[in-house]
Amino acid sequence: MAANVSDLLGLRMDELMRVTIERGASDLHLSVGLPPTLRIDGRLAPTEFPKLSPEDTKRLVYSILTDSQKERFEKNLELDFSHGLKGFGRFRVNAFKQRGVIGAAFRAIPSTVPPLSTLNLPTVMSDLTMRPQGLILVTGPTGSGKSTALASMLDVINSSMARHIMTMEDPIEYLHFHKMSIVNQREVGQDTHSFPNALRAALREDPDVVLVGEMRDMETIAVTLTIAETGHLVFATLHTSDAAQTIDRVIDVFPAHQQQQIRVQLASVIEAVVCLRLLPHASGVGRVPASEVMISTPAIRNLIRENKTHQIHNSIVTSRGMHMQTFDMSLRDLVRKHMITAEEAFNASMHPEELRKLIEGT
Repeated sequence: MAANVSDLLGLRMDELMRVTIERGASDLHLSVGLPPTLRIDGRLAPTEFPKLSPEDTKRLVYSILTDSQKERFEKNLELDFSHGLKGFGRFRVNAFKQRGVIGAAFRAIPSTVPPLSTLNLPTVMSDLTMRPQGLILVTGPTGSGKSTALASMLDVINSSMARHIMTMEDPIEYLHFHKMSIVNQREVGQDTHSFPNALRAALREDPDVVLVGEMRDMETIAVTLTIAETGHLVFATLHTSDAAQTIDRVIDVFPAHQQQQIRVQLASVIEAVVCLRLLPHASGVGRVPASEVMISTPAIRNLIRENKTHQIHNSIVTSRGMHMQTFDMSLRDLVRKHMITAEEAFNASMHPEELRKLIEGT
């Protein structure tokens, strides 16, 4: 597809989104001074289109905004929203201002929820969907596969159990349709003003399963814990890299005088923490997830209550038989299966010496 400056004048947003999906990219970036850029298998690759001007990025982004979204963007200077491309899929979009001009990042969301069994995730994640109540946290950096993993876990419930599933998302990513369950999806800014508002309302909406798109602040975390404590199964995300850090992040959001109370509450409701990261496949095509898995046991609940989260890592190491694994154990297994290179594993590891011993011991 050759392109010149005159082509860019007629370039449409739907065309760029089609190119993103057809080339198997996870993301599309619009930035002034660069051509539209794709992220493919974790690496940025410029397209053949000409460089974008400030007028180009504004025209492209505004072409898919409603009047109310334009108003919110101009007021807040950033905007999260989703956009569907009929016959291709959906995108989660963040538009923003940088150095006085508009930029945007588009995350491609497949049109159908992938089966959990196809994601190369720990098999225990399917078992977690059977829990009757409690809090399950799926964490990791942006682009680590959290949304896909959670969507697939919800689809397991939707396909096999009669439940009322409520999701609160900003924005809605995967679309779920009623199967055995009733699924209601609420989008912040469109269907509710905030996560805390939606969560408080959820208690009056007879849910069995609740998904919190992101636990962003103290109020959201407090209401999420309460919902998990009152007999519901709750899934939520955080941007943390391991289980111990995840527990600390939840507790540290609260003021010091409340933290012991939160430790006790969290220890009673937490069922599991799964931390994800996507790494380039050894073949050079595609990516595979590495994961840390913490399943709550009486010992781990005690560590949380007693503010000994630094010992959670060792507890996971000694509990492999209970389907737990550290991130380094996962990396070791991926290297053993030739799914990632040893170099990639060491680059990703937070404890390279521990990983070296694991690899050398296999």
